[in-house]
Amino acid sequence: MTDANNPFAAMMAMSQEMAKAMNPALTTFTPDGFETLWPTMPKDMMETIMGKGMNPDGLDAKTKLLLTLGALTMLGAQAEAQIRMTVRHSIEAGASRQEIAEAIAMMGVFGGVPAMTKAMELASSVMETGKEEQT
Repeated sequence: MTDANNPFAAMMAMSQEMAKAMNPALTTFTPDGFETLWPTMPKDMMETIMGKGMNPDGLDAKTKLLLTLGALTMLGAQAEAQIRMTVRHSIEAGASRQEIAEAIAMMGVFGGVPAMTKAMELASSVMETGKEEQT
């Protein structure tokens, strides 16, 4: 895609140059760094914003996050940062490691084993990091 005649390559090169001109720090930015911009929300805040705080008869934040995790797995586990962030928030909302694993495992039936395996690897990396922080 480095062919000068390729319109997509030309557009990408132009966009990169524009980003460098506006903010030189963007030359070293990686999508993995995006996760550090979003801290884990406290459980009470999650419950107020996306749980029963707005809809007392609806789903709690933990259930909604587990559903989100299943949906992200179904998409083929392509959204790595989003899966890691959702696992982090699920744990904060009170989900156990077993519940997280089950939410992902169920999606193996619908999204396929490769998607399930990738999501499990991503979730495990978050849960292992969490164990290290707790000790």
